[in-house]
Amino acid sequence: MGSFDFILAILALIIVTGAMVYTYRLGRRADTQATGQDSSISEKVQDHYVMKNPVFVSMFVATVLILLYIVYAALR
Repeated sequence: MGSFDFILAILALIIVTGAMVYTYRLGRRADTQATGQDSSISEKVQDHYVMKNPVFVSMFVATVLILLYIVYAALR
C-alpha cells in the first residue's frame, strides 16, 4: 500500500467516523422530541438547503476525491 493509498484510507476512515457520529447524534435528538409537529427551519438552512444537507456534502467530497484520484492515476 503506497503512501497515497494510506492517506486516502485514513481520510475515508475519518469521514465515515464523522458521518456515523453525526447520524447517531441526529437520531438521539429525534428520539427525544415528543411533539408531533416539526420545528421551524432556520433562515440559514432555507437559504442554503443543499450545503446544510450532509448527504449532498458527502457526495460532493466523494466526487472530488474520486476525480483527484483519477487525475493522479492518469498522470502517474
